[in-house]
Amino acid sequence: MDVYEAVDSRRAVRAFSDEPVPKEVLERVLTAATRAPSSGNLQPWHVYVVSGEPLAELKRRATARARAGDPGDEREYPMYPAGLASPYLDRFAAAATQRYQALGIERDDPNRPVKIAALNSEAFGAPVVLFCYLDRTMGPGQWADAGMYLQTVMLLLRAEGLHSCPQVMWTMYRKTVGELVDADDGLVLLCGVSVGFEREGTPQLRTGRADLGETVSFVGG
Repeated sequence: MDVYEAVDSRRAVRAFSDEPVPKEVLERVLTAATRAPSSGNLQPWHVYVVSGEPLAELKRRATARARAGDPGDEREYPMYPAGLASPYLDRFAAAATQRYQALGIERDDPNRPVKIAALNSEAFGAPVVLFCYLDRTMGPGQWADAGMYLQTVMLLLRAEGLHSCPQVMWTMYRKTVGELVDADDGLVLLCGVSVGFEREGTPQLRTGRADLGETVSFVGG
């Protein structure tokens, strides 16, 4: 699989099979991903790879919180900016409607928030979740570095025939995650990334993207 194919076929999969992911594949991906760029070569990320019984226990705890209507832990950073306006709000609303209709959750369902939280807390059935943390002393530049690192990881997963789903939702249950992985208090959870093989027979949802002219300007050529 070449890099263009990996980029084009990468999408947030929300229906994983229970087929296990070999540890050697994860080690190969995460070793290769160390070549991701970071300013000053700080490599500011720290990843916990959770699977097996520890992940099952984490899912049980998080799903119990979700089904109980727990609003989650106090945010350590905003998931989205306050006062999100067009065109960003339009893109967000369109993608959210498409995404959760595909999962059988209608926009006017009164139990929609709880159902969404429960699906997320089950990692959509994924057998592995990567939890990416950064040192609290890091700034916006290092958060950008972590994004480049995670994209590198997700593209390498595609090269291995695997899929992924990045989930900022896990920050809602950051204390539960931190307890299970024994994360140092000096670290802040950026997100989780669910990893696995896509469940057969699942509709392949691809959310739309803005036209190139909306997001790119060519200057001088």
